[in-house]
Amino acid sequence: MTKSAVLILLGPPGAGKGTQARMLEEKFGLVQLSTGDLLRAAVAAGTEAGKEAQAVMSAGGLVSDEIVLAILKDRMAEPDTSRGVILDGFPRTAGQAEALDELLEAQGQSIGSAISLDVDDAAMVERVSGRYTCANCGEGYHDSFKQPAVAGVCDKCGSTEFKRRADDNAETVSARLESYHAQTAPLISYYEGKGVLSRVDAMGEIDRVAADLAAIVTQVTA
Repeated sequence: MTKSAVLILLGPPGAGKGTQARMLEEKFGLVQLSTGDLLRAAVAAGTEAGKEAQAVMSAGGLVSDEIVLAILKDRMAEPDTSRGVILDGFPRTAGQAEALDELLEAQGQSIGSAISLDVDDAAMVERVSGRYTCANCGEGYHDSFKQPAVAGVCDKCGSTEFKRRADDNAETVSARLESYHAQTAPLISYYEGKGVLSRVDAMGEIDRVAADLAAIVTQVTA
């Protein structure tokens, strides 16, 4: 990798952002930066921005874009981000995207690529709403795609206890997808206008999606 990359991963719940981000971290030495994790870490570390965030959250308010950007700036200054970062969960609006561009420009950086993990909504509802896990070891299963070899018995640990997330049902997943599309549409247009938008079909096999993502990252960092 010849230069630091700033990548944005866009995709609805269940599209595989977390899985793909971890694979990119391992392959390219990138660091995934989740705004939720950053906020918690800054508060725990007692940084100036963290103290501001703590005060706002303690009062029941929403942390401002300015505070989030300050925390992000601090984190990107740390040595382990020198090879590049993957932003997950920020920006969420065109206004945040513009503020992020200003922050990066001040540091001599820019967005290398905003990658949209594109999904088929109907297939995504089936994919997410069919998920369940072993209550003992956490092994993942699916009603349609991956059932235990012996019905009702975990392949990995032999447990007969399984659980489903309360929000992994068709109605909730459909609502989350609608919300995502409404929220992300302006970002898609924003980054398309800047010529840095890439699209990846996220409905394929994990390794195929990973290969498509790796090709984009390789090009951006060449």
